[in-house]
Amino acid sequence: MKKIVLLFIFLLSQNIFSQEDAWVYFTDKPDSQYYFDNPLEMLSQRALDRRTNQGIALDILDVPIHQLYFDQISTSSGIEVKSKSKWMNAVHVRGSISAIDALADLTFVSNIQFANRSLNTQNRIANNSENKAVNKQLDVQENFVYGNSSNQIQMLNGHLLHQQDYTGTGKIIAVMDAGFPNVNTASSFQRIRDNNQILGGYNFVARNENVYTSNSHGTLVLSLMAGYVENQLVGTAPDANYYLFITEDSADENPVEESYWVEAAELADSLGVDVINTSLGYFAYNNPSYSYTYADMNGVTSFISRGADIAFSRGMICVTSAGNSGNSANPNISTPADAIHTLTVGSVKFDETYSTFSSIGPTFDGRIKPDVMAQGQNPYFSTTSGSVSNASSGTSFSGPIIAGMVASFWQAIPWATNQQVVDFVLQSADRFTNPTTQFGYGIPDFQVALNMAQLSVEENEKIQFLVYPNPVKDKVIVSFSNDLPGVKLLIFNSLRQQIMEKTITQNDNLVATSELQNGIYFYKVLAKNTIQTGKIIKN
Repeated sequence: MKKIVLLFIFLLSQNIFSQEDAWVYFTDKPDSQYYFDNPLEMLSQRALDRRTNQGIALDILDVPIHQLYFDQISTSSGIEVKSKSKWMNAVHVRGSISAIDALADLTFVSNIQFANRSLNTQNRIANNSENKAVNKQLDVQENFVYGNSSNQIQMLNGHLLHQQDYTGTGKIIAVMDAGFPNVNTASSFQRIRDNNQILGGYNFVARNENVYTSNSHGTLVLSLMAGYVENQLVGTAPDANYYLFITEDSADENPVEESYWVEAAELADSLGVDVINTSLGYFAYNNPSYSYTYADMNGVTSFISRGADIAFSRGMICVTSAGNSGNSANPNISTPADAIHTLTVGSVKFDETYSTFSSIGPTFDGRIKPDVMAQGQNPYFSTTSGSVSNASSGTSFSGPIIAGMVASFWQAIPWATNQQVVDFVLQSADRFTNPTTQFGYGIPDFQVALNMAQLSVEENEKIQFLVYPNPVKDKVIVSFSNDLPGVKLLIFNSLRQQIMEKTITQNDNLVATSELQNGIYFYKVLAKNTIQTGKIIKN
């Protein structure tokens, strides 16, 4: 009898160990027309208004996954559904290789991608690696160097925006993190509780609404945006509204956390969120077969980075910490800091010098990352007890400092699209004309950004740039007022890499596009201190 019990335990352990994670993608969304006819069934009015303000149309990505598809996967033998994504039209599943492979026989399954990418090859490689623990530091480094509590805001000239009453009012920030214990009780969050600025939240790991639990990382992060202790701490967006989402499982390191994040971003979109703060990054997983390499930091490989780019396409701004591996054997940014359209934030010290732990760029495909920098080394934040400390460091802190400032800045220019907001922030940075692998474009100056934005409004009242036709075939025309001798047109590909530049005059305003491949491109028209951005479609 003892041998039978031992055998049962052995078989059970083998079964647990053989469990794999995978994304199962669907072919279509059969009920899409119903949702297009009833948009409030998939997005809130605030989300629809955000789309309208930025000229973003509804599309198939907004439609929920088909419930019958989800139900059939959920009831499949040996399959556990961990998460779902309407943007990807996919579900994240866990099960044995054979059970997951069997899903490919379903007519509505388009393809299956295992998190262990060796299992996606036709000739599979045997997985002999063992699971190992990954240090869950959550982008925070401990030390005890003290600084000035106002320095983290003044460095960015954020206090000048606050003095003009741009403090995030009317903007919504979603915080994706590992937990928010004591945010519902600590005195440092009393102000946002009294003003009903916490609009809600969800724990995607535990699948319940209790967000005031788990790892304290999110509490510290939130305090840099929303915390308030008189004469000690003021967050960068003290009057913004907040949603709190737990997407990080502090007890494990598994790709399902990427799926939780995407699911949370979809919910944030539907709720009308403006800014998403992510002080999380993924590179190594407990199962080494799931881990990434630097070659994967290209903005398109990881599930979470693809989700971040879709979030941007919905009109939101994703602000992401770069990571803390700058002085390690793998110094480059993690994912989703590599996402093409995320605003990636590195760390500097109180004196604006580089924090040696801050992850560096570029991305594997050569894009500038990080984008900007803020104080991440010993900034002041609130602990779970409500006391103010600066005994920790990390890009987990520089990220939310920037996220709060982005929300406050966007309040000041409500007419701007998310791309325009990001452009103004980048152009205000002190290394914008000479970016580096450590600093990116540098430390932004939000008062300079505001000045540029206000000037652009004044100039645009006088100058109108018309870029047409759109879609374009063989040539594009740039038209502008006669009082300008000329402008400069820059064209970028989908990776934001400049591929064309031409000076446009009244007598030469045609730009040949016949050599461009079909697809979506971005343009900038530059004239004096005025910048106009937009998209063109090449057919």
